[in-house]
Amino acid sequence: MKGFVCFGHWRRYVLIFILLASNIKCTAAVTHYSVPEELEEGSVVANLAGDLGIDVKTLVERKMRLEIIANRKYLDVNKETGELYIVERIDRESLCPAKTSCYLKMEAIIENPKRIFYIELEIMDINDNAPHFRRDTIDLDISEGTEAGERFSVSNAVDPDVGSNSVKAYHLSESDYFTIEIQTGRDGSKFADLILTKKLNREERAAHNLILTAVDGGIPPSSGTATVFVHVLDTNDNAPKFEEDSYQVSVLENSPVGSIVIHLNATDLDEGLNSEIVYSYSLYTSEKTQETFNLNPTTGEITVKGVLNYEDFRIYDMEVIATDKGVGALSGQCKIKIIVEDMNDNHPQISIKSFQTPVTENIELDTVIAVVSVSDKDSGDNGIVDLRVPDNMPFKLRESSDNYYELVVSEPLDREKVSEYDITFTVTDRGSPALSDNETMTLELLDVNDNVPQFPQSFYTIRVMENNAPGALLSSLTAFDPDLHENQYLVYFIIEKEIANTSMSMLFSINPENGNLYALKTFDYEIEKEFLFHIEARDSGSPPLSSNVTVHIIIVDQNDNAPVIVSPWRAHGSVVEEKIPRSTDKGSLIAKVIALDTDSVHNSRITYQFLQVTDATLFSLDQYNGEIRTMRMFSYRDPRHQRLVVVAKDNGEPALSATVTIKLTTMETAVKAYSDMTEEPLEYDIFSDINLYLVIGLGSVSFLLLITILVTIVIKCQKPKPSKAAPPSRNSVISERNSTIADSTLVSNDAYWYSLFLAETRKGKLVVRQPLPKGSRYIVSSIPRGTGLTDTSDSAASTLQASTTSSSSST
Repeated sequence: MKGFVCFGHWRRYVLIFILLASNIKCTAAVTHYSVPEELEEGSVVANLAGDLGIDVKTLVERKMRLEIIANRKYLDVNKETGELYIVERIDRESLCPAKTSCYLKMEAIIENPKRIFYIELEIMDINDNAPHFRRDTIDLDISEGTEAGERFSVSNAVDPDVGSNSVKAYHLSESDYFTIEIQTGRDGSKFADLILTKKLNREERAAHNLILTAVDGGIPPSSGTATVFVHVLDTNDNAPKFEEDSYQVSVLENSPVGSIVIHLNATDLDEGLNSEIVYSYSLYTSEKTQETFNLNPTTGEITVKGVLNYEDFRIYDMEVIATDKGVGALSGQCKIKIIVEDMNDNHPQISIKSFQTPVTENIELDTVIAVVSVSDKDSGDNGIVDLRVPDNMPFKLRESSDNYYELVVSEPLDREKVSEYDITFTVTDRGSPALSDNETMTLELLDVNDNVPQFPQSFYTIRVMENNAPGALLSSLTAFDPDLHENQYLVYFIIEKEIANTSMSMLFSINPENGNLYALKTFDYEIEKEFLFHIEARDSGSPPLSSNVTVHIIIVDQNDNAPVIVSPWRAHGSVVEEKIPRSTDKGSLIAKVIALDTDSVHNSRITYQFLQVTDATLFSLDQYNGEIRTMRMFSYRDPRHQRLVVVAKDNGEPALSATVTIKLTTMETAVKAYSDMTEEPLEYDIFSDINLYLVIGLGSVSFLLLITILVTIVIKCQKPKPSKAAPPSRNSVISERNSTIADSTLVSNDAYWYSLFLAETRKGKLVVRQPLPKGSRYIVSSIPRGTGLTDTSDSAASTLQASTTSSSSST
C-alpha cells in the first residue's frame, strides 16, 4: 500500500483536484472525499480550505478545527496550508466491519464568523485480507452406507474484504470419492458443498483427508485452506447372533434368589455401538416369567428373581432378544425353556368346607358335623396325603369322595363329661421326609335336660338335739345338676306325708332355692324319737326332671330326766326298812336297788354306789346291777341297825341322780338266806310285815296309775299324736344278749326298755320281765297272787312291776 502511495504521489493531486472540483458544486451541502484504506500517516487527502473557499491566512485567526463524528480522529487540518491529511492509518475492516461501504463523517468549524462545514470521507477497500476458514480442520462423519450424490455442508471461508476482494472460488484436493460445488448466498457470499461421488467402504478405507482452498477476487488473488477429515462410519449391517437358537435348562424349585440359571452370549461382527449388545425379553415372554427370572441386560445372565414353585409353574418359556446399539439397531433372538424340578416342599393343606358348631349333646350317631378337603401341590408320593383325627374322641372320618372327608359322630356325646372338643385334623403326605399340617376346630356341645338332680347321698340321717329352738337350721340338702342354665336351676320341696294327722310341712320347712332344712317346732325325745320323709329336687328344664332323697330325722336325747328308783319300794318317804337274819351268810343278797331313766341308752346307763354306809367292811354294792351283798357274816360286835344310803347316777352330762336310804335291822330268827336267784318255791306269809307293805304300795300304785291315765289322755288331746307309720330306729332290734334273765337290774335298748324287778320274800325271790313302750312312765304295782309264776309259801311274796301310762292299760 505504501508503494502504491509513493507510486501514485503525482496522481494524488490530480485526484484531489477532481474531488475538489466535484465538491465545490455542493459546498452548500456535504463535501465528499474518497480515499483508499491503509494510507500512511501524513498523507494529504485534499486542500480543505480551498475546497471550502476559505482564506488560508485566516485559518489560525478563525481557529479552524476538525471534529470527527462518533469516530476516532483519523484526519486533521493543517492550519498553515489548509490541507486535510491522515493522522492515523485507517483500516476499513476495523472501521466498518461486515459492510460493503464505509464512510467517515466530519465537521469543519471556523470562528469569526462561525461556520460549520460537513465533510464525508469514503474509505475505499483494498485486497489486504486473504480468505480463511474458522477452523483449520473440518471433521465429517459419513456412514459407509451413504449413497453417492449425498451433499455435506462444510464451513465456508470468510474474507473481511468486500467486493471483488472477497471469496470468489473454492478448490478441493484430488479425491475419488468427493467433489465440491460452489453456492452463492443472498448476500453474494460464496460457500462450498462437499458431494459424495462414490459410495464409501469402511473396510477398504476408514478415513479420507481432503484439502479445501478458498480464493478471493483480488489482484493478485489471496487464498486460505482447511483440512477436511472424513471419518467413514460403520453401518450396522450385522445383527447379533446367539450360539444356539434354543436352550433348555432345568432348575430346582425353591432355588434361592440370585441363583444362575443360564449365561447367554451373543456376538456382533460390527464395531463400536453396532457391536455393543443389550439383552431383553421379547413381547412373547409372559409377565409371570419376567417376574420370576431376572435378565441382566449387559451380561445376558439369567438368574432366579422370584419363588420357584413346581406346583404353580413347571415350565417357563421365554424369548430373549440381543440388540446392538447402532443406528438402526439390529437384533437376534433365541428361545429358552426352563423346566422346574419338583421337591417335597409343600405341606399338605386342609380346608374346612363346613363345620357345624354348636351341636346338642344328644345328637344322633353318624351325624355329619364337618366336611374337610385335603390337598398337596407336590407330585407323586409327595402329593399323596392321609388325614386323621385323634383316636380318643367320639368321632371318626369317612371318605366321601376324592380327597373329601366327612367327620361323623361315632359315640354318644355327653356335655356333662366333656363340654367341648378341640378336634385336630392332621394331614400327612407320603414324601421323604414326610410333611404334615393340622387344623384345630372347637366343637361346642349344647346342653339338653338329660340329667336328673343328684343328691350327694341317697339317705340322710340328721340328728337333732331335743329341746331345739323352733326355726333352727337342721341341715343343707343341696343337690347337684350337671346340666346348664334353666336345666340346672333346682327347686326343693318336701313330699307331703302325714304322721298322726300331722303333715311334714307343719314340722319341717325347706328353702326352695338352696335346700336348707329347718325345724318348725321343738322336739321332745321322750315323745317323738324320729321322723322319716322325702325331699324332692326338681330342675327347671322342659320337661323338668326330679329326684328325691330320704331324710331320717333322729331326735337326740338330752339328759333332761333324772333316774327314778323303783326298787326297793319306799312306802314312807325315801327310807326303806328291811329286816335280815343275823345269821346271814357271806355273799348273801341283802337288797337290790333298781333305778330307771327315761332318757336314751347313753343317758340312761345307771351306776350305783354307796353314799353312806355304817360299816364299809360289812356290805358291798355292785355298781352296775345295784345288788347289795354281805362281805362277811355278822358278828356280835356289829350294831343291830345298819344304815345304807345308795345313790343311782345316770351317764349324762351333767349326770343326774337319785338316792335311797335303806335301814337294815338284824334279827335273831332263823331265816335261811338264799343265794343268787335260786329257783325255789316261794312261801307267802300273808300276814307278814312285807306283805302288808306291798298291799299298801299296790293301792298307791293303782291310784297313781289312774291319775296318770287321765293326765295322758288330756295331753294326747292337746298334742299331735306321733306318727304310727314312723319306722323303728335302726337300734330298735331287741338285744338277745339278755334273753336269759339273771340277777341284772336293767336291760335296755333304743326302742324298748326291759325292767327287771326283784320281789323278795323271806323264803325266795321272783323274777318278772316286761317290755315298756315309748313314752312310758314308771309306777310300782303288785303282781296278783296265783299268776302261776311261782309257788306259794307261808310267807306271801311281794312283787314290783313297771307299767306304762299310755292308752293301753298294763297288766
